[in-house]
Amino acid sequence: MAVKIRLLRMGKIRNPQYRIVIADSRTKRDGRAIEYVGIYQPKEHPSVIQVKSERVQYWLSVGAQPSEAVQRILEKTGDWQQFKGLPAPPPLLVKEPKVKPEVTEEEAKPAATPKKAKSDAKAETTETAEDPAGAGADAS
Repeated sequence: MAVKIRLLRMGKIRNPQYRIVIADSRTKRDGRAIEYVGIYQPKEHPSVIQVKSERVQYWLSVGAQPSEAVQRILEKTGDWQQFKGLPAPPPLLVKEPKVKPEVTEEEAKPAATPKKAKSDAKAETTETAEDPAGAGADAS
C-alpha cells in the first residue's frame, strides 16, 4: 500500500481551506484519510500553516511520499529539511494576536448605568393607566 501525504480540500467556494492528511494513494482527493497532520489556509494573510511535525517526521521515515504542494509547505515549515538533514529555513510569518484596548474607570462609569428594560417600561405604563382610575375612586 503506497501512502501519500497530501491536501484534503475543505471550505467554501473561492475560499479554500485544506487539511494535510496521510492517505492511501488510491483514495479520492477528499476521501477517507488515515491521519490528519495539519492545516493550510492560503487565503489568510499571512497564510496559516500548522503541521504536527512529530507525526509528519514519522510518516516520512516509514516511506510516505508528499505531494508537490505538501512538499512546498513542509519546506516552509522546515520539516522537509529536517527529514533530509539540510539547514533550517527562516521562521514563518505569524499573524499577531489581537489585543483588546484597556478600558479606564472613567470610560466604564457611563456604561455601567443600567438602562430600564422593556418589561419595566411596560409595567410602569400599566401602573400609570391604573392610577388615574384608582385615584378617582379614592377622591370621591
